[in-house]
Amino acid sequence: MRKKLLTVTLTGAMVLGTSFLSSPIVNAVGNGPNYGGNESVNTSIITTYEEMVNFLHKQEAKQNHMELEVIGQSVKGRDIYLVKYMKNPENPTILYLTQQHGNEVLNTEGALEFIKHLGTGKTKGVLDNVNVLIVPRLNPDGAAGDVDFPLDDYVGDGDYHLTRYNANGVDLNRDHVNRLEPETKALHDNVLSAYDIDYMIDLHHQGPNSERDGELVSGSILYPTTSNVDPDVLLKSKQLGAVVFEAIDAKGWGHLGKYNGGSAETISRNGIAVEYGISTLLFEMRGMADHFNENYVLGQKSNGYLIKQTVTTLDATTRAIADGSITSKDISFWDTLEFQKPRRSE
Repeated sequence: MRKKLLTVTLTGAMVLGTSFLSSPIVNAVGNGPNYGGNESVNTSIITTYEEMVNFLHKQEAKQNHMELEVIGQSVKGRDIYLVKYMKNPENPTILYLTQQHGNEVLNTEGALEFIKHLGTGKTKGVLDNVNVLIVPRLNPDGAAGDVDFPLDDYVGDGDYHLTRYNANGVDLNRDHVNRLEPETKALHDNVLSAYDIDYMIDLHHQGPNSERDGELVSGSILYPTTSNVDPDVLLKSKQLGAVVFEAIDAKGWGHLGKYNGGSAETISRNGIAVEYGISTLLFEMRGMADHFNENYVLGQKSNGYLIKQTVTTLDATTRAIADGSITSKDISFWDTLEFQKPRRSE
């Protein structure tokens, strides 16, 4: 009998309910369960595509400075949305990109919470000095499990599965040169080419069992590693990483390592930095919501702090760009930050 897991219970509440920000953060780094084999995945409690669209339209109606744009459609015809806060085109602009991989959900939940956050007095004045663009779900078909290949071997249980790939079985984060898929084409044609973007954070998930300094990480970060990147773009990418590291690693519940990533320019972190001169940062969150490999899945009790980690990342970088403090960030920490490594089984 296949093991099951409940990966995304919203203890403390997700975006569409009571804000988790007011709830205590439980199960800090290392305490969130891995695939336990005694629980059941309930994918119906993840924000569905329909719920996300409804949420975005409601926020647009409430927020004076928010604008919603459809940048294209997925393989299965779902609209792909861009959330825009652009009070002054001359301001520096940051793009937050989530869910290139459909089974990497908590960054999207955090991005939706951040959108709600931007409509409150907590960010009063910040948007006067920075433009914010958010693609909250680039791969809606994979996130809905609406794909043209079987998902029978996925460990999740519930109304549907979530998969890394788009409906054609393509990894969108390896399609940033050829751009054969409609999702990546929409991103490049109608966001990256259409707006003057200075910074981008590409938000992903990784497996749950990596560590730094003997402690499980809550995530990992990396700047562009292709040799073709402009030195100034690389510097600003590292400064973006410095903002994230300072905001997360000092929290007690956050612990970041350096991601060991490749240099291929088909990967967004590298290719976008070279082609558009955008300073990019990869952020890899701990654990996935569903996968055919049970070792990649993380249990439910870590969700609260992981979603908060996304909100903290987006809030800190937006503020640092708005007040200009990002330009004076010390990047020397990168020289000593250890690459995360797999934790050996005991």
